[in-house]
Amino acid sequence: MARTTTPPQPATLPAVPDSSSWEQVATREVSKALLYFPPWLVGVLLFGLGAAFHFTLRSDDPQTVAWTTALIITCVLALTALTWRQSHARSLTGRAHTTLTTLAGGLWVCAATINGPATTVTGRLILIGGVAFALSFNIRTVIRTKQIDVGGAVADPLGFLFGRGAEKAGMPQVQARTIQASAHKVTGEVQLAEGRQVADDLQKKVPYVESGIGLPPGSIVTSVDPDDASKAKVVISDPRVMKQPIVWPGPSRVGASIAAPVRPGLWQDLDDVEYVIVGHHVQIMDKTGAGKSIGGAWNLLGEIVTRHDVAVFAIDITKGEQTLGPLKAALHRLETTKEGAKALLSEMQANVKPRTDLLSGKGLQKWAEGCGLTYWVLWLEEFPDIFDALTDKQQEQFLSLIKAIRSAGGTVVLSLQRSDWTQMPTIARGQLAKMCFGVDSAADATFGLSEAQEDAGCRPELWSNKQPGMAYLDAPSIPDDRITMPMRTYAWGLTATGAFDDERANGQMRAHAAAFPAIHKQIDPMTAALSRLSAAALANPAPLPAVHDGTAGDDDPDDDEEVRNVATEYLNTDDPDPEVTVDLDDEITDFPEGEPPLTFAPPEPKMTPEQRGAALMDRLHELWDDGARDVGTGDFKVLWETTDISRAWFQKQMRRLSEAGVLGAYDDDRQRYLMEHRPELP
Repeated sequence: MARTTTPPQPATLPAVPDSSSWEQVATREVSKALLYFPPWLVGVLLFGLGAAFHFTLRSDDPQTVAWTTALIITCVLALTALTWRQSHARSLTGRAHTTLTTLAGGLWVCAATINGPATTVTGRLILIGGVAFALSFNIRTVIRTKQIDVGGAVADPLGFLFGRGAEKAGMPQVQARTIQASAHKVTGEVQLAEGRQVADDLQKKVPYVESGIGLPPGSIVTSVDPDDASKAKVVISDPRVMKQPIVWPGPSRVGASIAAPVRPGLWQDLDDVEYVIVGHHVQIMDKTGAGKSIGGAWNLLGEIVTRHDVAVFAIDITKGEQTLGPLKAALHRLETTKEGAKALLSEMQANVKPRTDLLSGKGLQKWAEGCGLTYWVLWLEEFPDIFDALTDKQQEQFLSLIKAIRSAGGTVVLSLQRSDWTQMPTIARGQLAKMCFGVDSAADATFGLSEAQEDAGCRPELWSNKQPGMAYLDAPSIPDDRITMPMRTYAWGLTATGAFDDERANGQMRAHAAAFPAIHKQIDPMTAALSRLSAAALANPAPLPAVHDGTAGDDDPDDDEEVRNVATEYLNTDDPDPEVTVDLDDEITDFPEGEPPLTFAPPEPKMTPEQRGAALMDRLHELWDDGARDVGTGDFKVLWETTDISRAWFQKQMRRLSEAGVLGAYDDDRQRYLMEHRPELP
């Protein structure tokens, strides 16, 4: 039998590091040691510099010594100021440490130049003081490299942390500082590498900066600094606070003008969203279930219908009254059929020119608060179905309406699920602000976001329809640093446990709409004709609603009783002359001749231009003295109610005062003149 043998295995030898490994270790240790060497080298250089100046001066001439000393001191002060300026990104302690070291070293060189470097005083100063300063820098190096007391190492945690995150993201020269801090956000300013970086570069790196700091995705929002291209603005907040629905708190400005901001929700930093919807058109887009109907339509319309100078016209031929039906009492017209939709759009188009003519007659280029026209909001729910229902000619008329109604005093809101070229005319899309809720994909997001939001990396596809109510908003009245910040619209119908109840939501909205019915608004004749409110409702309006306290859906029987009592008080008044009794069929007798019982006041005297000007200036002074720092048309209503001043004359004079510097510039967004000082004629 053959015997097999196992070949001998080589002995296992201990691993010996090769020479290159030893070289790497030595290099690393030498590098660490060199971190502590520079302060000592600076001390040696200072000693040599003082000695060189002292022995090369060699002059007993007082003037030579004086101007040399003065020159050295000037250089020392300049270097000290430069050190303070260049170390602005350091903590206050580090900045002071570096600056004082520069000043002390320079003053020692000056003393050594005069007295010599090795005299009793200067020698001991460089020996004791120099060693102390060098050791202090070594201690700071140890703390910095060992990550000891990072929080206490800097006075500005944002600057320190953001700098670390930016360095890890490949932007080592970025420096940040805190401008304002609150319980929910930190606002800062970021200094970029001048000539090499701009705000767009930082926006693209934000996800990596968040990763480097360890923040949740979406915590950092950046924007361009309008005053300096080498800087960016940054806001840091916690996006996790937006994961839960936020209960609708009620309308923000009941009875105000539509020119005042509406509040559809909260920004991620928990500040109110302040959005002026006047003067532009809006596109609202989302994936089914992401919140454009309840979050977008209900919150915006819930605010709009509480304003005194606006009428809402709405169309939904797809879902009928499912979305907008609960708001019906507050709407001036709701169309749910194709024929009704076509009729409304045609009638609205026909009224555009009369409205612009009326505004032109008042000296206005566009609608303004107090101009006498009711502002129009045209809400088009599921817009693609409405547009498809129009003939080619009607589509052209609609596009003309989109372009013209803005200056006539109207906003069009187009709500849809995907605003691609098959669903939205390109010419219309270019006219629209953007409100984008959660979408299905990044490709869909390109149709719902503005170019600025896309460039900043906004990603509504991350929400999809899992966080209903989350949205981005880019509109003329939204600040640049907000268009990339997520917001969350308010939720209706939440139960005590935070769950959404559809029935409860509908009940709350119906109660809210009933509290602000369309029939109780004072509207202009063109709006009244377009609204088609029933003649019976206008002739016999419902009792005035109770004062709305901001709580949706609270039905209090005591409130209804109070309303009935108030109505009864005004309907049943005391008879001023109970002795006079007549019936409707009684003959009306003439007054006896020669005894006219009535006299008429003479007509009001016509004001001279000087008197009108004086009345206008008196009103401006009154507003300034009451604390106003900007004024609008509504502030001068008293003039045309009590004098013969017309709105057209008023608008013309206000423009002249602005051009003359008596008033400040005109704010187009707010439609108000600024007052930087008390208005006085030159």
